[in-house]
Amino acid sequence: MPTTVLLRNAPEHAIAAFAPKPTALTPGQSEGVTDVWTAPGASPGPIETGIWEATPGSFTASRDGYHELCYLVSGRVTLVEEGEQPLDLQAGDLFVTPAGWHGVWHVHETVRKVFVVIPTAG
Repeated sequence: MPTTVLLRNAPEHAIAAFAPKPTALTPGQSEGVTDVWTAPGASPGPIETGIWEATPGSFTASRDGYHELCYLVSGRVTLVEEGEQPLDLQAGDLFVTPAGWHGVWHVHETVRKVFVVIPTAG
């Protein structure tokens, strides 16, 4: 039987251990993630949700094979999507990076987001 999944106080909840950001353009940038829920048996892959945090700096990102819905809990970033104007975002903003999105995140101050990853077919 399904059970409600609860994570209290997302803005202040402890994040798992931080590690170097693999796609960082800024030396020393790190990130941490706390997974909250994964849809069991989902197809074409599981839907996942959690909390992610990154320290200031810049990194490349690609959304190949999935959409990502993001809600910024704290911090400020500028997203620069290939071929588009920069998009300044701050705490309280909700946005989606759809499958096929490619660009650079410029983290101006430590940023925390709640995310939902939705795989695409094929």
